[in-house]
Amino acid sequence: MVVNSFRETIQFYLVDSKTPLGKLIDVVIIILNFVICAILVVETYDVSDEVHNLLWTTEIIIVAFFIIEYAARLYGAPSRLKQLVDIYSVIDLVAILPTVALLVLPMFGLTPHVAFLRIIRVFRVFRIFRFLRYTKGSGFFFRSVTVHVLKGIQLLITIFMIFFISSGLFYAVESAINTGVNNFGDAFYFTVVTLTTVGFGDIIPVSEAGRMVTVLMILSGIILIPWQVSRLIREWILVASKQDVTCPQCGLRYHDRDASHCKSCGHVIYQEYEDV
Repeated sequence: MVVNSFRETIQFYLVDSKTPLGKLIDVVIIILNFVICAILVVETYDVSDEVHNLLWTTEIIIVAFFIIEYAARLYGAPSRLKQLVDIYSVIDLVAILPTVALLVLPMFGLTPHVAFLRIIRVFRVFRIFRFLRYTKGSGFFFRSVTVHVLKGIQLLITIFMIFFISSGLFYAVESAINTGVNNFGDAFYFTVVTLTTVGFGDIIPVSEAGRMVTVLMILSGIILIPWQVSRLIREWILVASKQDVTCPQCGLRYHDRDASHCKSCGHVIYQEYEDV
């Protein structure tokens, strides 16, 4: 790819997964995503003021990096309007706004209300969606995994996201009034028990919001997980019926076992066919 301007350079390295700099940027962003999600979990436990201050400082630094990333993606985008309404840009914005709100409001002499803090906590849960950007295509893990392996990874990430978001939402609406929900671990335990239909009954929702979250987590589990499983099975069936050969002309992978030419570009691939 020929880069002609600074703006194109920014855009190139933010989507690149082949060059050393592009890989480094991806790795750094993924690590920061993990850290900021871990902060959300750790701060729900009984930690010292020193640890709490360290977590808050770390969150501010990471969000500052996210702001730079968001601005860079907007600046380098071919169409900034499309970039603004892009689903991944919306997710990036959701990841930024809660921390920015908590920083800006005190500057104007405003003390966040308890209800507002709960809303902030809810929005912070959705930061985990930032991982979707790196599993949406074949560029995942620097194009080192096959398509069917990628589908399996997407299934695992979907399951984890359902559990994480459901736990975060349940904790946000129940922790203040439910004696059985004291930290993220309690909420995660309830989510696992609920979605696996075990239902011990030692933790139950006591609020209307908690019951609504429980209904949503069950619906998302019975809809999204089977959908991802069906995609994975279809991919495995497709791969099993194909030959793993990459076209040297266009890079298309997996061809019919008796194909001698690439079905995309027509290039001769000289594929041998062995009747089984």
